[in-house]
Amino acid sequence: MSYNQRMGKIQEQRWKEKPSSSQPFPSMEGVTTSAAGDLTNRLSKLSVVESSGQSHLSVPPMQFGNIGLGNHKAVQGQKAIGKPNSYITISGAATVGVDKASVDQMAVNIQGNRAQKASPEKASTALSKLFGGNLLDNFTVDNSTYSLGHIRATFYPKFENEKSDQEIRTRMIEMVSKGLATLEVSLKHSGSLFMYAGQEGGAYAKNSYGNIYTAVGVFVLGRMFHEAWGTKASKKQAEFNDFLERTRMCISMELVTAVLGDHGQRPREDYVVVTAVTELGYGKPKFYSTPDVIAFCRKWRLPTNHVWLLSTRKSVTSFFAAYDALCEEGTATSVCKALDEVADISIPGSKDHIKAQGEILEGLVARIVSHESSKHMEQVLMDFPPPPLEGDLDLGPSLREICAANRSDEKQQIKALLQSVGTSFCPDYTDWFAKEGIDVHSRNADRSVLSKFLQTHPADFSTTKLQEMVRLMREKRYPAAFKCYYNFHKIDSVSSDNLHFRMVIHVHSDSAFRRYQKEMRYKPGLWPLYRGFFVDLNLFKANSERAKDIAKTNNNLVKDVNDSNGTSGKEGLADEDANLMIKLKFLTYKHSA
Repeated sequence: MSYNQRMGKIQEQRWKEKPSSSQPFPSMEGVTTSAAGDLTNRLSKLSVVESSGQSHLSVPPMQFGNIGLGNHKAVQGQKAIGKPNSYITISGAATVGVDKASVDQMAVNIQGNRAQKASPEKASTALSKLFGGNLLDNFTVDNSTYSLGHIRATFYPKFENEKSDQEIRTRMIEMVSKGLATLEVSLKHSGSLFMYAGQEGGAYAKNSYGNIYTAVGVFVLGRMFHEAWGTKASKKQAEFNDFLERTRMCISMELVTAVLGDHGQRPREDYVVVTAVTELGYGKPKFYSTPDVIAFCRKWRLPTNHVWLLSTRKSVTSFFAAYDALCEEGTATSVCKALDEVADISIPGSKDHIKAQGEILEGLVARIVSHESSKHMEQVLMDFPPPPLEGDLDLGPSLREICAANRSDEKQQIKALLQSVGTSFCPDYTDWFAKEGIDVHSRNADRSVLSKFLQTHPADFSTTKLQEMVRLMREKRYPAAFKCYYNFHKIDSVSSDNLHFRMVIHVHSDSAFRRYQKEMRYKPGLWPLYRGFFVDLNLFKANSERAKDIAKTNNNLVKDVNDSNGTSGKEGLADEDANLMIKLKFLTYKHSA
């Protein structure tokens, strides 16, 4: 098949969206008191039954869109960076580095069979032991103490280009002109970072979980399944949760809603766009290339972004010229039209920015990717055509209606959102509510958990690298916090010799990323510092026989893991060029933000 023929097929595969009203999505201000009452009654009849183990969270009032709930600025300040400053991409077919069977067996040997959900009675007993018996305080670190640290959710590392924008542009044009790379450009939707790793893996915002932000994310993602799959949605939701848990994967999205604060303009719809797909396994995270992200999303009918590929000197120079001409007054319509004309390949997103968010466009993200990306993308578009539309369905109350109906109580908002999404996608509320009287996030032990974690023997290679990362950040006094919480998903396996936590690595300043990146130049084996960084920790005691098994397993795997974490994710590009990217903002967004 000739290139023109292939391109013809690609053009035929563009998304065709149903005509929609040009009117913006109705705001919550339009929900009357009586309508809110009706919605409350409808929500109260939903089938999910709250267990007696759920608590009343103590949270401050917040602002949702234009509904007065208290501190508006606090919500506005929660805006997360929606696109990475650099990407490290690999083929989606890649494994986590070592033989999967070996890694899985290692996990089984160390952790035993995966714990089943505890009964309310068993969970209550475990909680009593955990808090009443001061298990953490009494957990001493000695020669028999080990730890497991596995990344549960993460977004791309934040790389800082120390060159000027003009230097970056020049290098990009040079690489494409020599046939060494392709320039990939994507739209920047204006929302907040949301990550999802399955029902037990968890739902995460940029630096937190178990709050209104993640409840909104779960609701919107669950609704996306209903829109895409229709009557099959519940089955597909359950399959998706199981898939993410079984493969230890995480998807990252731009969450665009009006209830979490406006970014430049009030979006017409509440939606997500997938920005990253990550294999976590039990080692270093592996990020899918954009063609593989599109293949993954089309398989599961998840929303994709608009992407352009430019593989010639003419197309790249035309792109930068088009941006320079549009940067002050460009809108989504004019920018997308201009890029369609200059790009070699254009892949429209399944969520049209103009229809879903509006004409005000925050910006574009341009990055260097492998020269083979164009061929890879062509193959993906032929192998994975756009999924069919299931038609209009009664989806029940919308996000804005639910938040408006429960505007006086954030705890009730969270509960109503989780109930509305249904048990197929959210069978329990463990990350949001714990035992009566216990706030999931109130019983943290940051200092003691972290110090004990660093004193333990690492039970696998992943834990070794995480300890190395944390030690470096503490020694260099980087502006970052390591917040640890009890992992209530593992509550039934807690004992005096076996404790489970979830750690949030919260980087307070971009300077930490820049300083950390310099350290990586001198220590090539150092793992990257990720944005949106959550780790499951397990501190446990091991008898002599189990300790020998751990040592034997680690010795067999360390070399393979080291080999697999080299340059395979950079598709043959040198470190400096693999991280080459640029953000291009529009003045129309800056003026409206």
